[in-house]
Order: sequence, then structure tokens, then C-alpha cells
Amino acid sequence: MSAFETEDFSIRAMLAGDLGAVLELERRCHVCPWSAQLFEEELSRDYSTVDLLWQAERLVGFLCSWQICDELHVLNVAVDPLFRRRGLGGLLLRHVLERSCANGCTRALLEVRAGNSGAICLYQGFDFKIIGHRAKYYPDGEDALLMEREITRD
Repeated sequence: MSAFETEDFSIRAMLAGDLGAVLELERRCHVCPWSAQLFEEELSRDYSTVDLLWQAERLVGFLCSWQICDELHVLNVAVDPLFRRRGLGGLLLRHVLERSCANGCTRALLEVRAGNSGAICLYQGFDFKIIGHRAKYYPDGEDALLMEREITRD
């Protein structure tokens, strides 16, 4: 069952059989990609969801998040480089924020690479504010910005 559909795109939760496609996209999108084991662990956690964005049979994006009590934690976001700058990251983020609000979340948190200006702009467009800095947060030594926003019903 899909929680979201448009004429061209659909979002649904990741299943174990999607792992190969997710890993392929992860490798194309990130400097330090997650391993298969990390995604398998996310599938086993009852507080974790990996939402997949499909265009027909092609995986074009995903967003991994945790809902813990009344907080949403955005852990990993990827959009196929060929599909960037079309609002698809925002489509995924809006979907997750709306679900989280319906499930009682009142705030969202995430870390983003300090040098990822595109992602920072996306998050700021969703009213995320920079609230902290994590030095050498990523495995390659890049710093992270900690961002937060309230989740409210619109």
C-alpha cells in the first residue's frame, strides 16, 4: 500500500527485496555510503522507516528516519543525481514530516554535511534552523550542522 502517489512518482516503505536498488543509489549519492548491514539494521528496528521514492520501476530517492517518542530524526536522504533539482527531496521530506505529525511528533532533528549547500537550502526551506555544529562528524572528517524544526499541523 502506498501512502503517497502522484502521476509519476510513488512513495512506499522499503522492503528487504529493495536492498540492492537502495545500495546502488546510496553509492551514487554519498561520499561515505552506508553498508548493506546498516540498511538491514534499519529494516529490523520498529522505530525506523526507509521511505522509497519510485518513478515507475526506478528508485530515484529515499529517506531514512526514526520516530522516537515525539521526535523525528532524519538519518539519511538520497536523490538520484539525474533527478536532482526537481523538488523530489522535498517531496520525500514533506511526506515524512506529515506522517510524523500525524503520529504525534513535535520536533525534527537532522545532521547535514556543512559543505552540502543544496541540502542545507532544502532543509531551511522547510523551516529547519541550524542549532549546532559537530566537528569532524562524518567518517571522512567533514563537519556536520545540527538542524531542528518544530512539527505542527498546518
